[in-house]
Amino acid sequence: MPIIHYIEADGSEYEAEVSVGSSVMQGAVDNMIDGILAECGGACRCATCHCYVDEQWLDRVGAAEGVEKELLEAAVDIEPNSRLSCQIEVTEELDGLVVRLPVTQY
Repeated sequence: MPIIHYIEADGSEYEAEVSVGSSVMQGAVDNMIDGILAECGGACRCATCHCYVDEQWLDRVGAAEGVEKELLEAAVDIEPNSRLSCQIEVTEELDGLVVRLPVTQY
């Protein structure tokens, strides 16, 4: 299983094995990583799973599009590398992915 690295705003780092086909958000929820709230359960409706994809991974993860891009406009402190973690599907190619979590989801 691919390993995803979640880095909280305070620098705390967590590694989680996440099943291929699952989302980065679900990996955080399943591993009780507090920085991702996921209030809508991954339905791309709330933007409480906002994360920052490390620059070296942007090409593999891709940019936000459509509804995700619109929802990100409501998120706090968005950056060019902002994504909703519910919309990042885990693949073998994302083994080692690093995502940073914002100070707050609200």
